[in-house]
Amino acid sequence: MNTEKVIENLRARGIEAEYYESPQQALDALCAEICGKRVVMGGSVTLRDMGVFEALKEHNDVYWHWVERSPEQRQIECRAQVYMASANALAETGEIVNIDGTGNRVSGTMYGVECVYYVVGVNKITPDLPSAIERARHTAAPLNAKRLGLSTPCTVDGKCRDCRSGQRICNVLSVTMGKPGGVGRCKVLLVGQPLGY
Repeated sequence: MNTEKVIENLRARGIEAEYYESPQQALDALCAEICGKRVVMGGSVTLRDMGVFEALKEHNDVYWHWVERSPEQRQIECRAQVYMASANALAETGEIVNIDGTGNRVSGTMYGVECVYYVVGVNKITPDLPSAIERARHTAAPLNAKRLGLSTPCTVDGKCRDCRSGQRICNVLSVTMGKPGGVGRCKVLLVGQPLGY
């Protein structure tokens, strides 16, 4: 795992990238950078464990997929200025990979916001794009399905079987290969500790 190479390759793809030793340093950087914005957070164990929602809501209007929202609030989410997410895998070659059941989490990273922030632990780094996709399918998806208490084959043996279950959480695979043209900025905060799945 080469964090310098990851940062270099992300930047070469037009994605801003910074390395932080600890989750607290990354959180402090987010709080310093995001103020007075409408922020939407995708479902993320990384963001939850870091306390990002609680920290950002002090100076921002924050909506989170994991907090109960009214229909009006869901409409407001569509007008976010900032979208926060993590990644299921981050290739040393600079691609960001996410897998999703409904698409709401990955769609927020692709279009219509001033800035997309990804907060990613070093445990999610893989050598290349094929291994990043492999990690998303066979590590992140089964762990998340198990966390959610779903009855999918992957919760039994930890391997994606490309099942057709109605509870399947890997319906959408997203590969960000460069800064999406539909967002103002795209930034990865790479944290030097394991975070999330």
